[in-house]
Amino acid sequence: MQLQVSNSPFNQEQAELLNSLLPSLTETQKIWLSGYLNASLSVSNTSSADAPVLEAQSGGKTISKEVTILYGSQTGNAQGLAENAASKLEGNGFQVTISSMSDFKVNNLKKIENLLIAVSTHGEGDPPDNTLSFHEYLHGRRAPSLEGLRYSVLALGDSSYEFFCETGKQFDKRLEELGGTRLFPRMDCDLDYDEPASEWLEGVISSLSEGQVSSAAAVPEAKASVGEQTYSRTNPFKAEVLENINLNGRGSNKETHHLELSLEGSGLSFEPGDSLGVYPKNDSNLVDMLLTELNWGPEETVKVNKQGDLRQLRESLISDFEITVLTKSLIEQAAQLSGNEDLKELLEPGNEERLKEYREGRDLLDFVRDFGSWGESAQEFVSILRKMPARLYSIANSLSAYPDEVHLTIGAVRYESHGRERNGVCSILCADRLQPGDTLPVYIQHNQNFKQPNNPDTPIIMVGPGTGIAPFRSFIQDREESEAKGKTWLFFGDQHFVTDFLYQTEWQKWLKTGVLTKMDVAFSRDTDEKVYVQDRMREQSGELYEWLQKGAAVYICGDEKNMAHDVHNTLIEIIEKEGNMSHADAQAYLEDMQQNKRYQRDVY
Repeated sequence: MQLQVSNSPFNQEQAELLNSLLPSLTETQKIWLSGYLNASLSVSNTSSADAPVLEAQSGGKTISKEVTILYGSQTGNAQGLAENAASKLEGNGFQVTISSMSDFKVNNLKKIENLLIAVSTHGEGDPPDNTLSFHEYLHGRRAPSLEGLRYSVLALGDSSYEFFCETGKQFDKRLEELGGTRLFPRMDCDLDYDEPASEWLEGVISSLSEGQVSSAAAVPEAKASVGEQTYSRTNPFKAEVLENINLNGRGSNKETHHLELSLEGSGLSFEPGDSLGVYPKNDSNLVDMLLTELNWGPEETVKVNKQGDLRQLRESLISDFEITVLTKSLIEQAAQLSGNEDLKELLEPGNEERLKEYREGRDLLDFVRDFGSWGESAQEFVSILRKMPARLYSIANSLSAYPDEVHLTIGAVRYESHGRERNGVCSILCADRLQPGDTLPVYIQHNQNFKQPNNPDTPIIMVGPGTGIAPFRSFIQDREESEAKGKTWLFFGDQHFVTDFLYQTEWQKWLKTGVLTKMDVAFSRDTDEKVYVQDRMREQSGELYEWLQKGAAVYICGDEKNMAHDVHNTLIEIIEKEGNMSHADAQAYLEDMQQNKRYQRDVY
C-alpha cells in the first residue's frame, strides 16, 4: 500500500520518504524497526529527567525489557553465542547489557531482573578461567537473595567427558537456590550446538516477550547480499594447503607438522591468540572395517542433517559423523534401540566406573564388535551418532606478517589401545593424507580470552612447551610487524634439543634482533633427570617475580591436565617465595592478575 496524506498521519514529504524506504527493507529490518519504534513509544512515556527503562504491558502486568547476558568462555564459543543472543534480543526491542563474567560487577547482581548465562565447561567439569571469580562469589556466603530474578542458562560441553555441561548445571542450580525463577529451562549443548542454542534463544525470547508479537521465530537470519559469501563455523571455507612440513628431526619420538593454508578470497581475518577450526574426515580404512560389521552396504543412502541432505553411508561415516569417541549418550541410545541385555547391564546403576573404563580408549568399531549393531535401517543406525566436531588449533602466525595465510602447529597422535593401533582423526589426516593443493574446511574461532596487552610497552612472559609454542610464534611475528617495545620472555620445552626444538632458527633470529628479549628451554630427555619448563621458571624465580612486579602479563598454552596445572602451581610458589607472602596471598596475587587479564591460558 502506498502511503498518502489522505490515508496516513504523515505529510507529503514524509509519505514520499517512507514509500521509497519501506520496499527496500528486508523482513528482518522491518521487524527490528517495529520493535525499536515500540520500545521508543514506551520510553517516551517516562519523564525526560529519568533514565529510560524499557518495559511493556501484558495483561496489566509490567514486563521489564532490560536483559543482562553474562558469558563464561575458554575458547570463544559461549561468547559468540552470547553476542548472537544480544543481537537477536535487541532486534526484538529489548535493551541488552552483555559482559564477560570476569568483567561483571557482582554488586549489580541484585539490580538485574532478567539474566541470561552462556557458559562452557572446561576440562573435567571445571569453570572457564574468566568465570572463576563470579562462580566463587555466586557459590559463596556473600551471594545475595535473588527472589526477583528471572534467568535461563545455556550450557556448552562435550558429552565425551564425564562431567558434561557441569558448569552450566552448577549455575542453573545455584540461581534457583538463591530464589531465582527460570524463564526458560536450561539447555545443555554438545559440540554440535547450533540447533539447540537456537531453540534455547527462541524459547527465551518467547518467555521474555510473554505473548507479545515479537518472538525469536519471527526474526529470520539476515541473508547475505547477492554475490556475498560469509564463511563461518556452519559455512566453513575450503582453504588450500600451501605447505605441510614435519618440524621434527630424524630419529625423534614425535611428529609435529607445520601447516600453511591459504585464506585468499575468504574475507576471513584473525588476531594473535585466535584459533582455527578444522573439519577433518575419518580414516577410510577404519570406516571400511566398521562397514564389514554392519548390516547395510556402503551405497545405502542416509540423511546427514535436519535439512534432509542425502549421502551414501560410507561417505557419511567418513565425512559427517564421529566414530572414534564413545559418549555415554550414544551408548544409552544404542541400548534402547538394540535391546542388547549385556549393554543394558553395563548401564545399570552401580556400574558407572565399569562404563567409564569401557569407554576409555575404545571407538565405534569396538562397540559394534562387542555389542552388535542397532536399528532396522542404516538411517536409524546413524541417527544417534554425533556430528563430526571441528578441531580447534591455536593459530601460529600473524596475519600482518603473512597476509591471506593461516599457519598451524599440529602434533600427530598415534597410540595403541585394546590391541589396536589408534590415530588422532585430524592430526593423522594432516600427517599422512594431506598434500599441498588439497583443501581443508576451516573457520576462524575468535578468542578474546587470550590476547596480548593493549599497551605494546607491557612486558609479556610466554610458557608454551611442545605444540603450545604455536600462538607465541604469532605473538612475536605480530610484535615484530608493529615494532612493539615491551620486553618478551619465552619458556619452551620438548624432549630433545637436536630433534624437537620447534621453529629454532626463528627464535634465534628474534633473539638477535631483540624482538624476543629472553628465552629459556627445557629438553626433558637430554639429561638423566627430566627437566620441564616449570623447573626453568623456578631457576629464574627472582627475575620472573621482578617482571611480574613491573606489570608483565603471563600466557600459558598447552596441555591442561599436567603442564598448565604444574606451571600454575609453580607461579604461586614463585610469588610466595620471592614476595615473602603466605600461600593464600600468593594465590590472591595470581587471581588478581587473572582478573586484570595479566594471566591468560589457552589450554586443552
